[in-house]
Amino acid sequence: MSVDACVRTEARRTPEPHRPLAGIQVSAAGGSTALAVAAAHLALLGCQPATAGPEHGTGDSRPGHGTGDAGDAGTLVAVTGADSLTCAIDWAGPVALPLASEADVQSACGIAHIHGRRYGEPTPLGLDYAGTVAGVLAVTGMLAAFHAAARGTRIGRVRTSVAQGALLATGQYLAMASAARTHPADRPVPLRSPGPGAGAPPFTSADGVRFEIETLDAEAWQRFWTVLDAERTAIRRGWQPFQNRFATAVCPLPAALHRVTARRSYQVIRSVAARTDVSVLPVPGPDAPEPGDLPETPWTVRALPADRRTAAGPSVPSPAAASPTVSRPLAGLVVVESTGRVQGPLAGHVLARLGARVVKVEPPGGDPLRGIEPLVGGCSARFLAFNHGKDVVEANLRTPSGRGTLRELVRDADVFLHNWAPGKAAAWHLDATDLAGVRPGLVYARASGWGEALGPTPPLGTDYLVQAGSGLAGLTARHGEPPTPSLMTLLDVLGGLVCAEGVLAALAARSTGGRDRHGSAPLLRVDTSLLSAATVLTRHGSGAAPSRRPGPSVPLTSDLTALAADPRFGAALTRAGCVLPGTPWEFTA
Repeated sequence: MSVDACVRTEARRTPEPHRPLAGIQVSAAGGSTALAVAAAHLALLGCQPATAGPEHGTGDSRPGHGTGDAGDAGTLVAVTGADSLTCAIDWAGPVALPLASEADVQSACGIAHIHGRRYGEPTPLGLDYAGTVAGVLAVTGMLAAFHAAARGTRIGRVRTSVAQGALLATGQYLAMASAARTHPADRPVPLRSPGPGAGAPPFTSADGVRFEIETLDAEAWQRFWTVLDAERTAIRRGWQPFQNRFATAVCPLPAALHRVTARRSYQVIRSVAARTDVSVLPVPGPDAPEPGDLPETPWTVRALPADRRTAAGPSVPSPAAASPTVSRPLAGLVVVESTGRVQGPLAGHVLARLGARVVKVEPPGGDPLRGIEPLVGGCSARFLAFNHGKDVVEANLRTPSGRGTLRELVRDADVFLHNWAPGKAAAWHLDATDLAGVRPGLVYARASGWGEALGPTPPLGTDYLVQAGSGLAGLTARHGEPPTPSLMTLLDVLGGLVCAEGVLAALAARSTGGRDRHGSAPLLRVDTSLLSAATVLTRHGSGAAPSRRPGPSVPLTSDLTALAADPRFGAALTRAGCVLPGTPWEFTA
């Protein structure tokens, strides 16, 4: 399917009434997954495909096969009136390597190394993950440029690359590796020990059901395995690698735990999980149909109905003194976030890299993840990868005074972002309806695991469960092997990027939207999820079958410490006590 055809197809699907870029025509040249993702998302935002001209015609749209200049993954040109904005998507960008395909990028930028830690050797992902990330980054950069233009700063060109998308996706692992050269997170650990079933999930029940489990509570972990009659030593030894797998991409569990599940039916295991507050989900086989409740769009943006919000007078710009510049298109924007782990903090991190002032609300004593080793200047390197440069205000949101502090921060903000568990915002009286009268025109963004797909009490919405429940695990497994979620945090990263993209879509809608009878701009609510991010991958990132994908033409990276010190990556990286990915966009007037 051509890129223009893909745009038209996605435009027909979208149920979303907010199309803030309506009236803008977009032409696309080239053919790659990054370009296809970007074009489809622009269509969802209301852009219309322009008539292809000789300089912006659509070429071969097969993932990984760019047309045009060597090394280019594609170009988008958005035209509105007499103005135009060009977005160039390169393969290598500032990385001084001859990268020309998804396989090259995964090989050089560490994705194959991190994904392969489960197997003890570099192993490429069987989908165009880096290209998908780059497509979302392209649209995010374009939306930031439109935001700057609405505030008087014209940007004519945005540039990003598939390699920069890959480095952003590997940022937490790169930070950890460069902070401590001998840290075990950067050593590939073979998990397939001689004992049958040893190593990482999925587990397999006595009746042959492969399944993932999840809990963030050590006591729930102990109760679950104790009821299943697992050995105490195996329960104790399994907890730390199980929790650390988000940071290390390895999970060397004792084989005894796998033997326990192999003696119980899946029905029994589910019953025990329900009684012990552990989430369990099957990993669908290769012939399973695609889940029918997948989100249609990566994000939803909707205005709070007038009868559900309190008028508080006309909305006014945030009091920030800064104005947009070409290099910082979101300067002057104030974002308040109350987030944890990866998905939410990364969304705020993206907005900060675009120039916004981000205020992170943390519990008294600071976010617990600050203390996760390895440390840089007393702070976790992994934490820095998602939170470097943010302002911090401590507040106990479990108390009325703490919630009052957050409301005062929101009063001067443009965006409020959280990834709280289902029901918590309502219980704390900090839902969109509660904040509507605090800050007229606020963009209220929630990043969740499952969205509304599984009802008010879904399983834990973490990366690996959503990989299983969305069907993505069938694309992340090694060729010829059963569906297996990747232990690289694919959806946490992509989910954070999709959330930031949704926030910018809402800001575009706010700048073009109307007012109510009180003269107030409506509060706009943005909802994104790991599940909605998974649909971006399953619909755009699958590309060619793994057996037909060309291999890389550059050497495989098997040591992130070496990558961090490699001068060929220097222009794409920055240092803050440890090595972090640099800003993945270049803006020019």
